[in-house]
Amino acid sequence: MIRPDDVATVLGGKAILGRNVRSMSELESTVSSGLPKRALRAAAERVSTLPAEARRVMYQIVPEATYKRRSRLSRTESERTERLARVIAAAEHVWDSREDAREWLIRPHPELRNRTPLDCAMTELGARRVEELLDRLFYGIPA
Repeated sequence: MIRPDDVATVLGGKAILGRNVRSMSELESTVSSGLPKRALRAAAERVSTLPAEARRVMYQIVPEATYKRRSRLSRTESERTERLARVIAAAEHVWDSREDAREWLIRPHPELRNRTPLDCAMTELGARRVEELLDRLFYGIPA
């Protein structure tokens, strides 16, 4: 299971969130109050090697004009950002490498109907499918 502090690290940690996140309750409170928009950028940059790729990921969660206009994300946008960070943290845990996790997240996977795990993670049900696939990979269950 991915720890709340792993998710917080993907979101930029204390430097961006303004607090240490050590429990699920603290993560929920932080997300519910609206994440700083820099948290979305931190997560997107974690899975992107080029600025244009990071922007594409960010603007799937928050429209570009909205992102540029505000300093904080809405509750819904924050929940989507946390979901993305949770999937990234899970992939990094399974692969034990940021680079290997990034490569896995951006490659189409047959279990996801040849969609990338990153694209699937943009919806709640898709993220659950990706997390289930990561669990199977971690525990050596055929995927």
